[in-house]
Amino acid sequence: MVEIRLHNSKTRKKEPFEPIDAADVRMYVCGPTVYDRAHLGNARPVVVFDALYRLLRHVYGPEHVTYVRNFTDVDDKINAKAETTGRKIRDITDETIAWYHEDMDALGTLRPTHEPRATEYIGQMIAMIEMLIAQGHAYAAEGHVLFSVDSYKAYGGLSGRSVEDMIAGARVEVAPYKRDPMDFVLWKPSDEGTPGWASPWGRGRPGWHIECSAMSYELLGDSFDIHGGGIDLQFPHHENEIAQSCCAHPKGKFANYWLHNEMLQVEGKKMSKSLGNFFTVRDLLDQGVPGEVIRMVFLGTHYGKPMDWTEKKRAEAEATLRKWRGLVAGVEAGEVSEAVVAALADDLNTAGAVAELHKLAGAGDAAELKASAQFLGLLTEELGSWAEAPQADLSTYAEALAATREEALQTKDFSKVDAMKQALIAAGVEVRMSKAGVELLPGADFDAAKLEGLL
Repeated sequence: MVEIRLHNSKTRKKEPFEPIDAADVRMYVCGPTVYDRAHLGNARPVVVFDALYRLLRHVYGPEHVTYVRNFTDVDDKINAKAETTGRKIRDITDETIAWYHEDMDALGTLRPTHEPRATEYIGQMIAMIEMLIAQGHAYAAEGHVLFSVDSYKAYGGLSGRSVEDMIAGARVEVAPYKRDPMDFVLWKPSDEGTPGWASPWGRGRPGWHIECSAMSYELLGDSFDIHGGGIDLQFPHHENEIAQSCCAHPKGKFANYWLHNEMLQVEGKKMSKSLGNFFTVRDLLDQGVPGEVIRMVFLGTHYGKPMDWTEKKRAEAEATLRKWRGLVAGVEAGEVSEAVVAALADDLNTAGAVAELHKLAGAGDAAELKASAQFLGLLTEELGSWAEAPQADLSTYAEALAATREEALQTKDFSKVDAMKQALIAAGVEVRMSKAGVELLPGADFDAAKLEGLL
């Protein structure tokens, strides 16, 4: 059997993956809060853990792997959107979940085995909170219930920071009903205009952290194999999950392996609305960027490193996929390459796996390329419609630009070269000029009409 090795955030080292039960491999990944479209950064963990899900299914068998990813559908951001739009909360969350499925399906990701909604597990959350109070790990105060961080001595083990460091580095809510600044909310009161459920502490709603603990316990048990999510969730969300889960079920271990993906950047900068580089997955899809291309770009960077989305990477991914699809057209898929599987089994080295695909393409092994790419969620029939559209023929323009450049090398007047190059760029064409020649690649915003009269 293939040996899988994963970097465990909790131990901070790469370890052989040994499931609790090879016939029932279990993974939990924190999902979205459903109040708006998923932005590009939200999609990275979806693709990362989809790759892991595919690997686990390949090694242990699809019927022996359970993947849970939740929807947080009770949250103050959702409440605020309902108030500003006048819409019902359920309508907002239903619509947003449908958007999420549509956008993530477009990236070629498999649906998890279970996708629980937080509002469907309120009773289980209340029961867990009652257990924590009974065991001295939580206390009720002014309609709230708070977890007592001091009662769990291993707190901070995941992030590797002391409580003092965490207080200094985090925006900790100071409230008169807290015994300690680090104590976090398990339950909070709801007013008449806010969603709420009856509880022993009055009408209210759950805190964010208790949701995943309750849902993972109900669907995966008190001990399961893998817990994943973005590095931004490591503290406080995952740290708090561990504390409340291990205290509520002291005989369990909660999650044995923790995996965290790094964040996403755009052209070397943090994605933010203030910088004007913030966009959703749907924005890219509507601009004509194929979901398969987005997936290819994501797979090109190891999950443990920050990923930089650039226009250059997008163009290269699109050109590569077009080439590969042409190579495998009409070919029956063969066996998945052992080298591709080995790369993915080495701590989800997706970049290494893609490099192996390039080798297969270079060797002309179309059958193995097709099977191996599909193992990674690429070159599937479902994602292929974009490549069926005729590609713009820019060969005439490339030849003209090359000739103009040759003339300029003799006359030392490059004004015509610069003008032609700028016209191509304005039409959405990436211009690559080297000693080997001229290459023109149409971008997602390519507009052939803007090239009229150029020649």
